[in-house]
Amino acid sequence: MAEIIKLKDIYKHYRMGDHVVKAVDGINIDIEVGSFVAIMGPSGSGKSTSMNLVGSLDLASEGEIYLGGENIELFDESDLAQLRGKKIGFIFQQFNLIPNLTAKENIMLPMLFQNTDKEERGDRAEELLKLVELGDRGDHYPNQLSGGQQQRVAIARALANDPEVILADEPTGNLDTKTGGKMMDFLTKLNREGKTIIIVTHDADLAKNYAERIYRMVDGKIFSYEKKIKGKWKVQRQ
Repeated sequence: MAEIIKLKDIYKHYRMGDHVVKAVDGINIDIEVGSFVAIMGPSGSGKSTSMNLVGSLDLASEGEIYLGGENIELFDESDLAQLRGKKIGFIFQQFNLIPNLTAKENIMLPMLFQNTDKEERGDRAEELLKLVELGDRGDHYPNQLSGGQQQRVAIARALANDPEVILADEPTGNLDTKTGGKMMDFLTKLNREGKTIIIVTHDADLAKNYAERIYRMVDGKIFSYEKKIKGKWKVQRQ
């Protein structure tokens, strides 16, 4: 199966005075089209840095990152933002909704950066609000919505440009169990419809219950890579 995202021999080091922080220290990650992948690890393992690299939000200190077969290291920031905006939809743990924009306006925002015409942006936002069962909440501001409703707006915003990949950071982290379950069921539905889903989490049960491949990180390295084969987890690499 074709790869949509590939990290090849990636290092991300930061210098803090005389000390070098090895946030990511020589990892390889391959994300195939239509897969459901979890990047797992405890706090400080490098999974958040890896998320930024997988999502093309950051560049590596060393190594190569490919998005849709194109080496993002060769792009300027403007072209990379366009490519990223088309290929990847982001769902952040804190939702990151713009407080002075309505739910509908928040959903329209990514389309503005892709130069989508205003009428089309509005129609698409209303369609997505209905999809996440918030058709009557489009004129509400984030502070007028519950946590679960804000999360659904964040999902709709991630889908605005019909991206191939949905990247979710701790997707149930700020939700109660029932709402979190609905969130994961929705991501599973999107995966069945052909979207590539990547979740970044510290929750082993969440990863095992929903993903089909798991990259486990420790100290900036991939500790193991596991794949679900005929309903059973098999370690592919350690």
